[in-house]
Formats: sequence, structure tokens, C-alpha cells
Amino acid sequence: MRSDNVKKGINRAPHRSLLYATGVSKEGMKRPFIGIASSFSDLVPGHVGMRDLERQIEKGIHTGGGQAFIFGVPAVCDGIAMGHSGMKYSLPSRDLIADCVETVAAAHQLDGLVLLTNCDKITPGMLIAALRLNIPTIVVTAGPMLDGCSKNEVLTMIRGSFEAIGKLSNSEITEARLHEMEEECCPSAGACQGLYTANTMACLTEVMGMSLPGCATAAAVSARKKQIAFDSGVKIVELVEKDIKPSDIITRDSMRNAIAADMALGGSTNTILHLLAIANSGDIELSLDDFDELSHKIAQIIKLDPSALPTMTDFDKAGGVSGALKMLWNHSPEIKDTTGVSGLKLSEIAQRAWVDNSVIHTLENPITSNPGLAVLHGNLATEGAVIKISGVSPNCLTFKGKAKVFTSEEAAMKAIETNEIVAGDVVVITYEGPKGGPGMREMLAPTSLIVGKGLGDKVALITDGRFSGGTRGLCVGHICPEAAEGGLIGLVQNGDEISINIPERKIELLVSESELQKRKENFKQPEPKENKGWLAKYAKIVQSASIGAITK
Repeated sequence: MRSDNVKKGINRAPHRSLLYATGVSKEGMKRPFIGIASSFSDLVPGHVGMRDLERQIEKGIHTGGGQAFIFGVPAVCDGIAMGHSGMKYSLPSRDLIADCVETVAAAHQLDGLVLLTNCDKITPGMLIAALRLNIPTIVVTAGPMLDGCSKNEVLTMIRGSFEAIGKLSNSEITEARLHEMEEECCPSAGACQGLYTANTMACLTEVMGMSLPGCATAAAVSARKKQIAFDSGVKIVELVEKDIKPSDIITRDSMRNAIAADMALGGSTNTILHLLAIANSGDIELSLDDFDELSHKIAQIIKLDPSALPTMTDFDKAGGVSGALKMLWNHSPEIKDTTGVSGLKLSEIAQRAWVDNSVIHTLENPITSNPGLAVLHGNLATEGAVIKISGVSPNCLTFKGKAKVFTSEEAAMKAIETNEIVAGDVVVITYEGPKGGPGMREMLAPTSLIVGKGLGDKVALITDGRFSGGTRGLCVGHICPEAAEGGLIGLVQNGDEISINIPERKIELLVSESELQKRKENFKQPEPKENKGWLAKYAKIVQSASIGAITK
């Protein structure tokens, strides 16, 4: 066993003495050492229920014949970090988490890992670490929260808070009603109820085979989630005994399965960043071209909040990830028969699945012929940009408007709040990319305010920053190259005409080459926004969003 490096031989007497100090028995010393990387936090609703799951995983490990050790990793709640400087730390935390897991597991020579995770950057960060370490690993995502309800109105975090602010601004609801909704829209522990980044990544982790069937959609507060946690603890010992590693599970085929599922689900645009980064950590050949290719082959068969009323609860009841895989396996040649940590082939999981086709459609009868996500190119995004088509109204798949340019999210928010943004505008937010932000902030606040004001199909928003999985509307993000790397988005001026054509996958700045050349000659890059600390370091080592905003 790998852990023999710290527990066997005369020269390891000091190591054993320290392990005995933690409470390990002589019998426990003989067992595989399994780490439980837990992102428990009192600050993050998706993680506050993890103490119970830690115990269940621990029981499972000991039942399976292993010795469990719990250690912590940081977690950021994007919803709480949103709309201020705190969001700059969200994407960088992905790499920080990967470093933390790698450090503890390698320093203590653990034989295997159970990764207890849930929210936006924590799950991909842990998967990056899993592939770096390449020791037997299983993922337990803590699950979605229950749906909110106020005065018999079903609510999610987005509808009950961010979009409600726009409705208040538009005089559609009172301030008293806003407070009622905010108090009731998040009624339990768990990841926010829609197909935002946390739940999308949980689904894709299950598709890739790194978690047990049913894990992604089982509610955080359910007995089933506890059972899955226990079973995962038992299973990791088996994976260690059989030496089944993440590189055996996460392959080009399983990652392309995840991309296809992402298109079918209409998930968060953030998953493109994360899947590319995960592939990079495992030396797996994957690029934006794979997303672009599959976007033309996989139609959307599920539509959940924030793009529609059904939530993760409804998805779970309709068959969950296994149900979606059944539809994809039965009807798409793009899906490959990979094997996950459960030991089951994808075809076996699909065969056993039950599906409610009123929620999970077939590919022959999709919700829309469009995929959930798409990659756009053009002079504004020569390296690519991404859009969540599932959140775009069908009547504005093509859009042309006049630019209103802002060099920060805060400046754009002020303009939206004061009604400076009107129908026909293209809000352009620059210097919010990985380097320029730094940290590539999510733009949920401005996009939700636009929707709440009734401008969701009348105003476009483009940025070199990111969007939340909760974003809907005509929003193009991850524009590459970003402004801080000399991208054309940094040369856009007020009044410039911008064209977005989703069917043709194009985004263009309609300004003559001669004018653009003049702007380039007169352009001076602004000073970096951060000059010290983690963010300044991150800005120096982070790469383009087109390759996953990886750090080198």
C-alpha cells in the first residue's frame, strides 16, 4: 500500500507514534488509509450539512475495511461572494482547493480519497487534484437544497432573490414581498435548486463515472444522500484493493460523454472552463472544438431553473442523471460505453433507469433543436466565447445592438439600476477576465437585474468575465482573448454596433479595420487592479479561459 511509506519498517517508528496519537489502533494501522477531503463550512449553504455525510462516509470506510481520516479544504459560496470584490476569489479558489487536496494526500501518502464536495469551484478543484494524484478516488456531491415556497409560490434562490430585486426595481413587487421571498427561497442545506454550476458539475461528475448513480440529484437533506455517502465509503476500499484510479475513469470518452450531457441538460457555462481544466490535469486531449462539435449534434432534452420552472427536485423525480443517460445512450452514437467507480457500464446504468419523458425528453422529441450551450467565434472572440442557449429567448437568437461599455461589474450595475440601459443596448463589461479581474468574476447580479426589469430578450450583455449557472438572457461570456491580454473587447467604444448570431455561432464588432487599427495604435493597457496577495499571484500565472483558465 502507498501508506506503507509512513507506517511500515523500523525507521517509521516516529511516524507510527504520531499516527497512534490521532487514535489509530494497531489493527487500523494495517488497513488502507483513506482520506475524506471535506469542504464543510458554516458559511456555505451547500456545505453546512456535510458533518452528517462525513460520518456516513467514515462508517462506510470502516465497514469496508479501511481507516478513515477527515481533512478540510476551503469553500466559497458564489452567491454570497457575488456582486463585490469577494467574487474575484471564487475561480482562483478552484486551484487553491486542488493544491490543498494534493498537498494533504501526497504528504501523508494516503491510499485513497473520498472527495466530499458540492458547490461551484470545489467539485472541479477536487477533480483536478484527483487526476494529479491519480490514486483511487470517489466523489460524493452533497446534493441540492429543497425548493423554496412563499404564499404557495415555488421559489429558487435566483427567482426569490436576484430576479426579485429587478422586479422590485420595476415596481412589480413591494419591498415587503421581497423580504418574504428572500426568507423562504433557500429553506435547507444544499446547493441552490436549479441547474446552476454546482448541480451541473455534480451531474457531469456522475456522467463521467466519478460518483455513484443517483448522487448528483439526491437531496442534501435526504436519507438517500446519507446512504450514498455510506456506500461510497465502502466502495473506496474496493477501489483501493483493485487499484482503480481516476485516470481509469476520467478519459477522453467519459469527458465527451459529460460534454454531450451538458448540451442535453442546458447546464452552466462555467462547466466549459472546468472540464477543460480537468482534462488538462489528466493530460487528456480536449478543447473548445469538442464543445463546438457536440453542440451541433446534441439537442437539449431537459430544461430546468433558471431557464424554466422545474428544479433539481423535479429532475430527480423524473429519473435524474441515469434517466438522461438512458435517453442519450438509446438515441446518440456520440455516447461511449464507459465504466465508472460503481463498476457499472454506462449502458447498464441506462438500461436500469426509469424516465419521465414529460421532464426528460428524447432526442427525437427534444425541448429545442438547439443545444444547451454553444461556442461563438468572430473578431470579438477569435479564441472563442460561450453562451447558454437554454437561457435565451427563441425570439432573440440573433441580435444587433449598440455598445455601452463598462470596465467593471459595479459600473455596469449602476447603469442598469438607474435605467441607463434600454432596449437595443449591448452591455459590454471588460477587464473582468482571469487576468484582468483578476479572477474572472461571475455576472449574476447584472444579468438577473436585466431579466427582472423585463429586458431579458431586449438587451444583450457580453464580457470577458463569467456568468453564473443561474444566469439567463442573451449573455455571452468567456470572450477570449480578454481585454487584459489585448483582446478586441478592450477596444470597444460606446455606440459601436455588435452582432450576435447564435445559429451561425458568430459574435462580431461591426467596426472597420482602419478604425480598429487607429484604436490599437492609441491603446494603453491600464494598471493591474491587484498588486499584492493571492490575486496578484494568480493574475501572473493564470492562462486564457479558452483553455480552462488553468494556472501554470
